[in-house]
Amino acid sequence: MSLVKPVEYEDASPEVRAVYDDIRTTRKTDYVNNFWKILANDPPTLRRTWEDTRATMGPGALDPLTKELIYLAVSATNNCEYCIHTHHASATAKGMTAAMFAEAMAVTALANANNRLANGYRIDVDERYRTPG
Repeated sequence: MSLVKPVEYEDASPEVRAVYDDIRTTRKTDYVNNFWKILANDPPTLRRTWEDTRATMGPGALDPLTKELIYLAVSATNNCEYCIHTHHASATAKGMTAAMFAEAMAVTALANANNRLANGYRIDVDERYRTPG
């Protein structure tokens, strides 16, 4: 259960409605999800988070499905139930299959396990892998 009430469109300030409208336009939907409705309790955070999300998840060097898979991996690592569900839905809409999801979770689990080993042992990075400074 959320710690604050969601801000519905009809109850929103003009500043919040402007962000909701941009979300709807950008995502080509009439739906604004609970993440944004909760953040709307603090309009500057809502605006900043939406602008960052729109810029990062928009067109770029990575294709949209790859971005969603990365988002899913980080969300699983951070144990964010909300983000796992919403980005699983988004990745599925962008073409993710059950096999792709399973493989992405396997890679995420492997990376987490191996990161812990490397950190625990404080393994020195091989010179050949260091970026020239």
